[in-house]
Amino acid sequence: MSVLVYAEHDNESLKTETNKLVHAALGASTDIVVLVAGSGCSAIADAAAKISGVSKVILADNEVYLHQLPENIADLVLELSADYTHLFAAATTTGKNFMPRVAALLDVAQISDVIKVVSEDTFVRPIYAGNAIATVQSSDTKKVVTVRAASFDAAANDGNASVEILDTVKTSEKSSFVSAELTVSERPELTAADVIISGGRGMQNGENFALLNGIADKLGAAIGASRAAVDAGFVPNDMQVGQTGKIVAPQLYIAVGISGAIQHLAGMKDSKVIVAINKDEEAPIFSVADYGLVGDLFDILPQLEAAL
Repeated sequence: MSVLVYAEHDNESLKTETNKLVHAALGASTDIVVLVAGSGCSAIADAAAKISGVSKVILADNEVYLHQLPENIADLVLELSADYTHLFAAATTTGKNFMPRVAALLDVAQISDVIKVVSEDTFVRPIYAGNAIATVQSSDTKKVVTVRAASFDAAANDGNASVEILDTVKTSEKSSFVSAELTVSERPELTAADVIISGGRGMQNGENFALLNGIADKLGAAIGASRAAVDAGFVPNDMQVGQTGKIVAPQLYIAVGISGAIQHLAGMKDSKVIVAINKDEEAPIFSVADYGLVGDLFDILPQLEAAL
């Protein structure tokens, strides 16, 4: 049994999701190989080689992989797949983009959003918006798996794996990169932050989200939002936490003015400590909260910031 893990990176730094992927993959095999595909990313391969449990790193460094287009990456992974029984990627924008294509080309069923690896052929994943947990046993000869990285601890960085250069270049005439409009923020990424404070419909408008800034600055937190707040146009959709947004599991999650719809709970209920602030004491968010403050957020937030 051997696992090919696709590294999460932005061509500048290796993301912690990769360490968590390796930790997850160790549940299926002790032979872990990491694939780094990108452009000008030799330093990322060196960083991946230090992850504990990794036996080898394959570096595909070419301009065609700069934007990690699904056609190119899927064909690359497909060519390498013959040597592996398992293919692992994070259930992120990148992983969700190319892994279904890999599964289709291999004619196997993808196992998605895995939160626990029981054995080499058995995996645990949420279904019905996280209201039920399914244990899935796969009889496919190759297991194509996307992992909810937030459910796993990160593997340590005390390894010393070798780095192998791969000259294979996979190009596609079906798609090409045009442009990317990315949100620039000095705050941590939602999926990597240890502390997150999120606002919901109770914030009433986008201007009131400024009330979260001072608290976020003092806690070094990322700022998120519920789907209701995003749909109402308060904040952009890249801030959305939930089943159709970003799945997070920080050390501390503060939900402000969020009632706790199933869609939102599915994206954050694995957080280590959950604090809820809501004036409705019957709000569903209190059912998953470790600490609850019932009151007007416009009174509580300034007091909380002053106390911090």
